[in-house]
Amino acid sequence: MAIHRNDQNHTHDAPEHEDSRHHGWRFPTSHDQLHAWLSDTLGLTIARRPLIRGHQAPFAYLAHVFFEGGRLLPARHDDGEETGEPPLDCVVWANRGGGKTFLGAVATLLDLVFKPGIEVRILGGSLEQSKRMHAHLRAFFSQPPLDTMVEGRITERRLRLTNGSSVEILAQSETSVRGTRVQKLRCDEVEMFDRDVWEAAQLVTHSTDITLDDGRTIEVRGSIECLSTMHRPYGLMHAVVQEAREGGRSLFRWGVVDALEVCADDRPCETCLLRPECKGRAKNRDGSRRAGGHIRVEDAVRMKGRVGLATWESEMLCRRPRRSDAVFPEFDKAVHVVGDGGAWRPPRGRLIAGMDFGFRAPTVVLWAVHDEHDALWVLAERVQAETVLDEHARAILEGPGVDGLDSAPAWIGVDPAGRQRNDQTGISPSTLLRKAGLTVRDTRAGTQEGLMMVRARLRPAAGGGAADEGGGDPSPKLFVHARCTHLIECLERYHYPADRPESTSPEKDGFDHAADALRYMVQSLDRRFETRRGAYL
Repeated sequence: MAIHRNDQNHTHDAPEHEDSRHHGWRFPTSHDQLHAWLSDTLGLTIARRPLIRGHQAPFAYLAHVFFEGGRLLPARHDDGEETGEPPLDCVVWANRGGGKTFLGAVATLLDLVFKPGIEVRILGGSLEQSKRMHAHLRAFFSQPPLDTMVEGRITERRLRLTNGSSVEILAQSETSVRGTRVQKLRCDEVEMFDRDVWEAAQLVTHSTDITLDDGRTIEVRGSIECLSTMHRPYGLMHAVVQEAREGGRSLFRWGVVDALEVCADDRPCETCLLRPECKGRAKNRDGSRRAGGHIRVEDAVRMKGRVGLATWESEMLCRRPRRSDAVFPEFDKAVHVVGDGGAWRPPRGRLIAGMDFGFRAPTVVLWAVHDEHDALWVLAERVQAETVLDEHARAILEGPGVDGLDSAPAWIGVDPAGRQRNDQTGISPSTLLRKAGLTVRDTRAGTQEGLMMVRARLRPAAGGGAADEGGGDPSPKLFVHARCTHLIECLERYHYPADRPESTSPEKDGFDHAADALRYMVQSLDRRFETRRGAYL
């Protein structure tokens, strides 16, 4: 959040029931005016400069929602042409303790005070979460100079002003959400939302015309704001952030470093635990940090010392979802995914494949190139349900048809259980593949042993992959092409039970099929095996 409360005792002797016009508060028409109003009236100084490249300052979020994406600012021009407006719906992805809930309350306060008649609803991941934001509002409007704007009594769920503006908190239920029609919906801790409630919430807003205290009429457009940390790979917050990255919502992200106070000059950077993230940016050597954050440096240092790297990067730096229950925590899209834009040439090597049998659940086939440096490059995937094995066999023989790979693999690794005969046909899946002319490897290995082989390729120890017995190259030995979207999602989402992360049995909730196909391929490559080739050509 990066907020300071100024040590001011704001007093006000205004008569009862006066509104913002009687306070002499004119609608702010610039970012500077808005920032000054927050400081002068509420004693808040909110940071306007992010410290991490690619992040945004907390004040940028407030300015975006108050000025409706810039639409309520005086017309801006660039080389004589009006600049475009960003999406009004927005996402705030911030760290724990980063002030999301408090800032949501401040944004609501600004709407209520300066946009007479506006209706705002607060929807938290739980009723308790909604009450936290409302509690901040109650504190603001219980004290001068805002207390004289309150109409009637502030309840635990509703607040109304004399100018006709109102805010109410909603329960986390479809019934509560579906009966709502308002201009602004602020959703706090979206990661905790029920997906059906979230879908219902997308249809509750509508625009309206509002007359300001100076007599002007403006259109306040219906919009939804999402404020949350990100806990789960491919969870609801992950999906919302992805929408923002694709242009559907405006994204505001900040982490603990952006919320740090101005660091004292006499504190040495060289021995500071925060040096890798901060790099000295929290100091104000050039005088550009007009407002520091609200998190003390010593508090941040202590917090980092208490948690593991995965939790720190997820919940405090906002780099990626927390993956403490992940089967493959070593998998990193930035490291292991290739071919996503730019010139990329496929490696040369032997084409091999892996397969997980299914019918109602999808059958997954993966094609990979094993190169001369022992690296494995997964280049194509086939994910198809309710398809007979003969059709899969034909597709495997034809090859994936990408990057010039249009031939049968040297061999295909499958589940050793595929040796079992089908009750109806009396023939095992492995035998059917051999009859089709494929060389099948069904190397036996325990599930955990196979998973460890995959992990060893994702992140080798001191030297090389699972097949490397020396102290060779410690770089990854497993890569996935960006076109293999199903496998990538499965590698990120395949997990152990959340309530039993120490379990040795991963959850079978749909993300295991592609991971199993990869495991059969890797264990057939990296473990001693016996090969039997079909005689049916």
